[in-house]
Amino acid sequence: MAKKKTEKTDICVIGAGYVGLVSGACLAEIGHRVVCVDSDPRKIAMLEKGVMPIYEEGLESLVKRNVKAGRLFFSGSISEGMHHDGHRAAAVFIAVGTPPRPDGSADLSAIEKVAEEIAHSMSGYTVIVEKSTVPVETCEWINKTVLRHNKKNIPFDVASNPEFLREGTAVGDFLKPDRVVLGCPSPQCEAVMRGIYRPMKGATVLVTDVKSAELIKHASNSFLAAKISFINAVANVCEKTGADVEMVAKGMGLDKRIGMSFLKAGIGFGGFCFPKDLEAFYWLSQRKGYDFELLKAVKNINEDAKMWLVKKVQEELWNLEGKTVALLGLAFKPETDDMRFAPSIDIIAELTKLGAKVRAYDPISQENAKKAIKGIYFAKDEYDCLAGADCACLVTEWARFAKLDMKKVMSLLKHPIFIDGRNLYRPEKMRELGFTYRSVGRQ
Repeated sequence: MAKKKTEKTDICVIGAGYVGLVSGACLAEIGHRVVCVDSDPRKIAMLEKGVMPIYEEGLESLVKRNVKAGRLFFSGSISEGMHHDGHRAAAVFIAVGTPPRPDGSADLSAIEKVAEEIAHSMSGYTVIVEKSTVPVETCEWINKTVLRHNKKNIPFDVASNPEFLREGTAVGDFLKPDRVVLGCPSPQCEAVMRGIYRPMKGATVLVTDVKSAELIKHASNSFLAAKISFINAVANVCEKTGADVEMVAKGMGLDKRIGMSFLKAGIGFGGFCFPKDLEAFYWLSQRKGYDFELLKAVKNINEDAKMWLVKKVQEELWNLEGKTVALLGLAFKPETDDMRFAPSIDIIAELTKLGAKVRAYDPISQENAKKAIKGIYFAKDEYDCLAGADCACLVTEWARFAKLDMKKVMSLLKHPIFIDGRNLYRPEKMRELGFTYRSVGRQ
């Protein structure tokens, strides 16, 4: 019997950043023909040469494999991306940036511009898929924008398909998701969207109305942020009472209703998603007449968590004027080069404001960090970073930092002071080695 042919959809993904490039490559990986479009000609030129504009584990090999297989292409034009080499895109995914405005709302101007171009470029029924993280009702505005510019009255639907990708594990998250959420306004749209994700055998697919799908993303990220801030608040209580936050978290996490994930005390969350989504969800709630005070508390606790490290440095070194502080790690989390809203940025700003000289090293995000942070010394490696410093601080828990030669670290530091902002090391071992060791919520 002949093997059933895999259902293939022609797809255009607009935006070749963290979400768009990963989504496009993964959609190609499951058998679709995908054209990734980006307005940055430098980024497109890099991708056509097989050079990744971002660091993400497994992404480079995924992109190269699907380019070679003739399933993944790149373009600088939306019109070309939607009609590439005689193929018409049945679905167009919008994955452009939605940066926060000063008031906490999301800047959706890029989405509006893209929606206009899609309207001008459609030549047959098209499902326009909102993939960027946006506030509820954005799909409604996309629909209005496309209607306004759709002079040929081409039929279309606007769907919401929020992403749940974690930087550092984004490829695996896409290909083996916890769930796929599809906000579909019509049976025809649902059929197209189900067809796109059908090759992902075993994935839980939840089909909802469009507004519920939009809200799921912000609600999910805000809840996870709340979980992080909760355990960081508990860590403060642990420090004041002599309890161990890791034991408390373990005891909490064994309850299946709570779970262990995101109960890791530290110096707060960063990255582009959690801070931005938290602000946007709070802004939306206020605009709709509800003061979501819990989200304000989550944000305030996170700001305090970042400054925990600065306070501990002050407690050990007293006056920071002229003192040298070494920071290990700059990215907001391991396995990414993303510096957006990284706690290290605020920590360094406060340390330099207090007169400290900062030395820093990150194995992957160093070049991006140089664009975001000025006036500090970027070290060649972790040991160069520590040389001559008055104290060492762990900011990002890269696996290589767990393997540091601590005797060498001790010999390089002026004083054997180690502030662990991610609870990477065991307190008893560090003190046994002779360090004055401080960690989050542990005695």
